[in-house]
Amino acid sequence: MTLRILSASHPPQFLSIFLVSFTIYVFDTAVGERSLKFVTVVYRHGDRSPVRGYPKDPHQESAWPQGFGQLTQVGMRQHYELGQVLKRRYEGFLSKNYNRSEIVVRSTDTDRTLMSAEANLAGMYPPSGSQVFNRNLTWQPIPVHTVPREQDRLLPFPLSGCPRYVTLMSETRNSVEYRNITVFYKDFMDMLQNNTGLNVTIDSVWRIYDTLFVEKLHNKSLPTWVTEELMEKLKELNDFSYQILFGLYKWKEKARLQGGVLLNEIVRNISSYASDSQKPLKMKVYSGHDTTMVALQTALNVYNRIPPPYASCHIFELYQEDDKSFSVAMYYRNDSTKDPYPLVLPGCIQFCPLTEFENLIEPVIPKNWKEECQVKEAGSWHFTGFVVACVLATIFALTTVAACFLHCRRSGYMETQQHS
Repeated sequence: MTLRILSASHPPQFLSIFLVSFTIYVFDTAVGERSLKFVTVVYRHGDRSPVRGYPKDPHQESAWPQGFGQLTQVGMRQHYELGQVLKRRYEGFLSKNYNRSEIVVRSTDTDRTLMSAEANLAGMYPPSGSQVFNRNLTWQPIPVHTVPREQDRLLPFPLSGCPRYVTLMSETRNSVEYRNITVFYKDFMDMLQNNTGLNVTIDSVWRIYDTLFVEKLHNKSLPTWVTEELMEKLKELNDFSYQILFGLYKWKEKARLQGGVLLNEIVRNISSYASDSQKPLKMKVYSGHDTTMVALQTALNVYNRIPPPYASCHIFELYQEDDKSFSVAMYYRNDSTKDPYPLVLPGCIQFCPLTEFENLIEPVIPKNWKEECQVKEAGSWHFTGFVVACVLATIFALTTVAACFLHCRRSGYMETQQHS
């Protein structure tokens, strides 16, 4: 490529246009800067052992150092590395050293998610200076918050205790697409049942895929009936199982009862910070599962139908624009060799104005989760039972009084007859 040198022979209009364009560029760059104000991170736990085996599985729970469903050392390294990535990404935004007022981490009450969060924090905040409490240990304890699984209505999807969702799942299984898949894979499912000893359905086939996938990943020997073609079919059905849970049929209503709950929490936190940007909290982190990620991304309508890998993370960033308004940008990291890539909320732009973001997600945000789930409040049952008991008692009392009255009248009549 040759470089052309401008000379006095060039028209002066060219220089004028160049200078004006350059001035506009510099001006836009200077005033168009946005400042990061708040970050929310939702990630999946790291590599784990199979959640459970199947009856004929040659590798039962004793084959895994900590048993089924536990974080492996590979998973620990994955989240330690992700923690380092997050620390680099937010260098200058987060303090170099751990500051309890800047970051809050919540996890499901599951070993692998709690341990993933701890490994992640170890990568983010290796102790230095006064935070070192043992010179031989480049780690410091940082709190990870959780609630018992049966009380958690935020992260362990699909959320239980929602009768309406149970009804939607029943309707989903009666949908044309579900029934067509069931018929198409019938022989395949029968073969799986014979080889695994497990009662296999379209909903539960993920168990077989997950077990075989993890065993293969950890170099465990697989049965002879497990071929590449079989694994491909299993993967198709495994991927479809997420659609059954959160999409496929009335996905927006499912989202209101599932992923919309977490999305509502995230956006409320973001909006709260935007209304009071002096808050010291800078980052909220949620440690969950693949279903946590899928439920959230389905509610956002950005799920690409590829299940999130171990240690994948979805990032929400709140920015303040130069005009003092706020915008939300989303990023997704599903490859440890690459930086998080932008996700755009359908109907908006990458740096989506906060008010527009809120308006676009409004259809999948529950107004009253219990009412929409058609949950019968315990108190209402107690009140109804009390009313019914009172009515029955009143009827019994009136019946008794009437019976006594009739008995007395009859006795008086008989006595009159006897003395006549």
